[in-house]
Amino acid sequence: MYRITKEFHFSASHQLCHLPDDHPCARLHGHNYIVEVELAAADLDANGFVRDYRELKPLKTWIDDALDHRHLNEVFGHDMVTSERLAKEVYDFCKARWAETSAVRVSETPKTWAEYRP
Repeated sequence: MYRITKEFHFSASHQLCHLPDDHPCARLHGHNYIVEVELAAADLDANGFVRDYRELKPLKTWIDDALDHRHLNEVFGHDMVTSERLAKEVYDFCKARWAETSAVRVSETPKTWAEYRP
């Protein structure tokens, strides 16, 4: 199996309103997110790629237009925008466009990652 990944960055705020008041994530706060998209294929295309990285431009555009410097609770219409749920949202966006999409990882901090991999 061949695998490729591409990393994207954006900054956004969110608030996990369902948490106890003394939990720091219950307060409005922001992160410098890192999104890593993985694509996998058993065979390479005629150019020797799983997928040309340039074809992932629609993801960068969506991140820049819909997520960057936004309040994610408003973007997704709920107050439970965790890294886990964000990974699934990005995965769904990618899978609808590129069948080779196999996983999405989202980081809020340099030491934490959430992954969606069906």
